[in-house]
Amino acid sequence: MISVEQAQCLVRDTITPVGTESISLSGSFGRVLAESPTARIAHPTHTVSAMDGYAVRANNIPSTPGKLTVIGESAAGHPFEGSIKDGQAVRIFTGAHIPQDSDTVVIQEDVESDGNTIIINSIEPGRHIRPKAQDFSEGDSLLTPPLRLATRHVGLLASGDRPWIQVFQRPRVAIISTGDEIVLPGEPRTSSQIVSANGPALSAFIQAKGGIPIHLGVVKDDEDALSAITESAMTADLIVTSGGVSVGDHDLVRKALGNAGVDVKFHKIAMRPGKPVIFGHLDKTPVLGLPGNPVSALICALLFLGPAIDRLQGLPGSAPKRIPAVLGADVNANGGREDYMRAVLSRNKDGNQTATPIFAQDSSMIGALANSDALIVRPIEAPAAKTGQAVPVIPLDGLL
Repeated sequence: MISVEQAQCLVRDTITPVGTESISLSGSFGRVLAESPTARIAHPTHTVSAMDGYAVRANNIPSTPGKLTVIGESAAGHPFEGSIKDGQAVRIFTGAHIPQDSDTVVIQEDVESDGNTIIINSIEPGRHIRPKAQDFSEGDSLLTPPLRLATRHVGLLASGDRPWIQVFQRPRVAIISTGDEIVLPGEPRTSSQIVSANGPALSAFIQAKGGIPIHLGVVKDDEDALSAITESAMTADLIVTSGGVSVGDHDLVRKALGNAGVDVKFHKIAMRPGKPVIFGHLDKTPVLGLPGNPVSALICALLFLGPAIDRLQGLPGSAPKRIPAVLGADVNANGGREDYMRAVLSRNKDGNQTATPIFAQDSSMIGALANSDALIVRPIEAPAAKTGQAVPVIPLDGLL
């Protein structure tokens, strides 16, 4: 067996990104940037007002109160076209162009108005003006790839007048569910068959990570059929199998993958749940074999499939982030496999993040996983730990 960290490194270091494509900015949220886009315009494009008030020349008002005549108005999209001379001011609104020869905006709260005449009671030279290109200049690099685009990034690219951007393609991930006992939701089943949670759940996980799931259905426990469908999935960017990776007489996936020509890098990991995990390559296509128990499959998806999909999109393929927490209940000593305990997060009276392990830790109980917020990570041979003791946890963050 290898460690979780060794397995993650093998997955990360043997997967190369897919190609890139140009897409509309309107469809870019969640995609991974593949270029360093530059601004086509400055932001702001002109020197503008930061407040509602009056544009003036500060040296026209050596002392306050000062009287000025309002000669026009500058609003966003409707600039004042003239220039300001001695004794003059222009009514101005937030975002409007600063008139020629003015250098200060006096906010309206500091002004008394009487028709076209105003009295300025207070002035701070140079205040409330946003200079041209204060945010960025034309030609400036806006973002550094690789980067998964969030809302704020899309807004920045729009401000830089970038209607099209270059991103990594969404990786196509083929899903093969295995087992004579498995049927898909809604299909007819016998009393000895069970409904597959893994296929739909893995499809959702792949979508959440930015991939395109291609569910190839359920394959029976037959070596030839498993080998054939694995070979047919080679056009995908990644192949994921679910079930049949243990050591029982009917767990045929490892043998079938070998028959199909998969170069297996590892097939056991020192972790719980999820010890029987296979990873290798079929020619250049990475293949990940996950356990059949739904909790095992999904925790392994979080630890290995997620980083693999990230790597295909040009991201580093880092392991899921861990955050510090304190235990909300005592836990027993751990054995020879790294343990990922399902837990609920809360805040204790001191405001500390608290992770309380749920009662049911069986790897078949997906209901318990569905009601969890995080995984408590227990290292190999970790001693028993008491309530309040610090532990690392992996937030599920909506992915699981």
